[in-house]
Amino acid sequence: MQLNRTLRPALSALSISTRTVPTLVGMVGSDLLMLSFAGVISVYLRWFLDGKFQPILYWQLLPLMGLFVVVYAAIGLYPGVAQSPVDELRCVSIGTSLVYFLLGVTIFLRQDGEVYSRAIFVIAWVLSILLVLLGRSLTRHWFARKRWWGYPVVVLGAGKTGEMVVRTLQQRPRIGLRPVVVLDDDPAKHGSLHGVPVMGGIDLAPVLAKSRRIPYAIVAMPGVPRVRLLNVIEQYTQTFAHLLIIPDLFDFSSLWVEARDMGGILGLEVRQQLLLPGPRLAKFALDRLITLFGGLLVLPFIVLIALLIRLDSPGPIFYGQIRIGQNGESFKAWKFRSMVQNADQVLQDYLEAHPKLRRSWERDHKLRRDPRVTRVGRFLRQTSLDELPQLWNILRGEMSLVGPRPIVNEEIPRYGDKFALYTKVTPGLTGLWQVSGRNNLSYKERVNLDAYYVRNWSVWLDLYILMRTVWVVLSGEGAY
Repeated sequence: MQLNRTLRPALSALSISTRTVPTLVGMVGSDLLMLSFAGVISVYLRWFLDGKFQPILYWQLLPLMGLFVVVYAAIGLYPGVAQSPVDELRCVSIGTSLVYFLLGVTIFLRQDGEVYSRAIFVIAWVLSILLVLLGRSLTRHWFARKRWWGYPVVVLGAGKTGEMVVRTLQQRPRIGLRPVVVLDDDPAKHGSLHGVPVMGGIDLAPVLAKSRRIPYAIVAMPGVPRVRLLNVIEQYTQTFAHLLIIPDLFDFSSLWVEARDMGGILGLEVRQQLLLPGPRLAKFALDRLITLFGGLLVLPFIVLIALLIRLDSPGPIFYGQIRIGQNGESFKAWKFRSMVQNADQVLQDYLEAHPKLRRSWERDHKLRRDPRVTRVGRFLRQTSLDELPQLWNILRGEMSLVGPRPIVNEEIPRYGDKFALYTKVTPGLTGLWQVSGRNNLSYKERVNLDAYYVRNWSVWLDLYILMRTVWVVLSGEGAY
């Protein structure tokens, strides 16, 4: 395609950083560094506990670091952009486990089992997964705002969907896609979109791909005629290494949509993981195993908290409230008591004395400085330790480790048509709401997060939320 003369100056003035190597090197370097840390920590921890071997023996395994990079690349962990945290957790866990499995088989076949410690092997395996994930998160945190970070992307369409794409990618630079230009056939939309130049038409995309070496394009034109969309896909898949298409169903947030070839007919399959027996069994087993072992570990803390509550204020140690569970059935959810006994009267008096706070209470049923909360209760809420008794609800099958926030009857109308999704699963001790801002979010955002969880549930999503919960509890993020 020949460039319109009026567009040549605009295109030449575009400041587009196409250096993709630094991003790739950053992710590979982070992985190798964290894998090395995992190995060193596991070896010297074992040596510290039982120094009957020479740590230098394990240095001969150092060349195997290259195998990790090869496997990580094969399962899509590089360059490390446009990947959800849940998918990254899955890929890192599977890739790392595969390498350690191959290493174990090799050691067995070489009859070196008595030379290498099984304890070191297991510790290094677990640490490798955790540290690689940590390293990747820190790398994105440190470099996401750098001009060289990420891959440039062309957005096709300057309408509502295109604006949403540009805004989202700019607000979340950790995704690693940098919108550098928006193309649209409508001259009325040319100009700027959130600081990104808008020009046209979209036929310029192949020219940009070749002249500026832009690997990504996002088609953000829902509602475009079918023939036009097919032509765009056919043409642009030959020039862009990655072509992402935002369909007419972009409001339907589900990760479990896969393309299916049915004898030459292309179909989209939307899987509901919660209806599959295998994943449901995995969730059941995960709940019971973690709750049983975790419950034993936290039992001393439960006794200590109970003693502190008794010493702090008069009243019972536990507090039970009727909540809505799976299939709309009611159950009593247990918590450590965190309020004074006459809580209702205290709240009423407080709202009468502070009428400006009444609207906030009626909207979110939350107060930043709730007068009903005791001294111990405030600490328990900030650390979420007040919810430890719900481990009993999990063992009874009334709740899950991860799930939507348990609600009361009065909240059902606020869920609207999403209440049907809520009742498909058991409520959770933790969930997307708790790890996404908690009390800093609006009620509507809480509902949307619950709906997203149900639509996109997987064991990997549960594991990701559990890992995020540890950080949220330690940092007190969004708690009051």
